[in-house]
Amino acid sequence: MQKQDVARLFTTPVDAPAYAPTRYQFTNREYLNIYYRTDPEVLRRLVPEPLTVTNPIVRFEIMRMPDVSGLGDYTEAGQLVSVEHEGEAGEFNLAMYVDSVPAISSGREYSAYPKKSGSPSLYVDSDTLVGTLDYGTLRVATATMGYKHHAMDLDEARDAICLPNFMIKTIPDYDGSLRVCDLVRTQITDVTIKSAFTGPARLELFAHVMAPLSDLPVVEIVSASHVVTDLTLNPVQPVYDYLAT
Repeated sequence: MQKQDVARLFTTPVDAPAYAPTRYQFTNREYLNIYYRTDPEVLRRLVPEPLTVTNPIVRFEIMRMPDVSGLGDYTEAGQLVSVEHEGEAGEFNLAMYVDSVPAISSGREYSAYPKKSGSPSLYVDSDTLVGTLDYGTLRVATATMGYKHHAMDLDEARDAICLPNFMIKTIPDYDGSLRVCDLVRTQITDVTIKSAFTGPARLELFAHVMAPLSDLPVVEIVSASHVVTDLTLNPVQPVYDYLAT
């Protein structure tokens, strides 16, 4: 392999890349979203400046993704916090638990998604949409929603999916210090809403030291949605450099 070829590597291993060098397109991406009110003081301790918490709302999501270019079939679960940045409303992506090594690798390396290994699932059980998340052998979240009780306005569903998403991007240097530490922003703009429904919902979170979803306790369920989409992810853009301060 020539020097110039090494410099063009997308990721490693050199003979079997950890993920495909493509823009990820999702077909029939299915969301279970449960919005709930939590303890605002806990949020303020977790959400990094310059983001601000104006409303103590958390979105617990499970995303079933059966058809993704370059990545195949996988499922994710996570928590996102309602925030503002310079007057713009958005969500801070706190954590994502994923059952696919290529999706974890690409999300962390190519972008800034805070992904780690977990075992989420999303399925219909009789008249109920059920989402679960296991970490190792232990259950850490169970979400239930009445299946397709009320049709949701498609524009409202699109607006929720297309909120700006903020994340922390870190890359360590060889001496253990940080080479990159940025607040980044991304936003879905290419999306087709295929169906959207609301209904009654419940969410249980269970304590786990390595998957601390329950540190953001459920005080009150605000709303829930079940949305099916086709969409394409956009790249992230840095909006704040923590190493420059």
